[in-house]
Amino acid sequence: MKKLIALLLVAYVSVQTAEAQSKFGLLVGLNTTELEPGDFIQFSPQGMEELKLAIKDAKYGVHFGAFGQFQLATLFIRPEIVYNSTSVDFTLDSIGGNPVGIFTEKYQNLNIPVIVGTKLGPVRIGAGPVGHVFLASTSNLTDIEGYKQDFKNLTLGFQAGIGIDLFRKYSFDLRYEGNFNKFGDHIIINGQQYAFSQNPERIIATLGIAF
Repeated sequence: MKKLIALLLVAYVSVQTAEAQSKFGLLVGLNTTELEPGDFIQFSPQGMEELKLAIKDAKYGVHFGAFGQFQLATLFIRPEIVYNSTSVDFTLDSIGGNPVGIFTEKYQNLNIPVIVGTKLGPVRIGAGPVGHVFLASTSNLTDIEGYKQDFKNLTLGFQAGIGIDLFRKYSFDLRYEGNFNKFGDHIIINGQQYAFSQNPERIIATLGIAF
């Protein structure tokens, strides 16, 4: 009987401890896609001279969403669900160097990272996988004859970085994100699929507030 009471007491304390080390909240932040300007793809529209579509620059993106954070001793796990919006500018030129124009694509994704790592005091160091669920895109590249978009519903990558929990309520995270797909692999021109040579990378800064 005493062992049963002791076991129930340990279970009760463990549940209370787990609950005390679990929290949920909202997050918001900025991110920037790291792409080398000048990377280009070359194509020939029907009835036109050969053209070169090149990356000009990537704009800062915004994101917001929700997170949960669970801790057992120094181990933590932090799943998140995040809406992200960003955009990239492109230049379109003829092979002879004559400029055609500057075009912009905007992307909206639902990102789902799961970060696992070690928490030492207020500092968290962790890494984990991230899934990108495609939501929508707008582009004036569609003005190019024969241009189409074919986004994958889900792409995968990883995130790694450092976070700080402040006053048990606020948090700040700075992460690097790498991805396994080539940037621009959604581009189809005259039925042919293209992609730039780079895997998209991001630097992500996020503020969080727990309930």
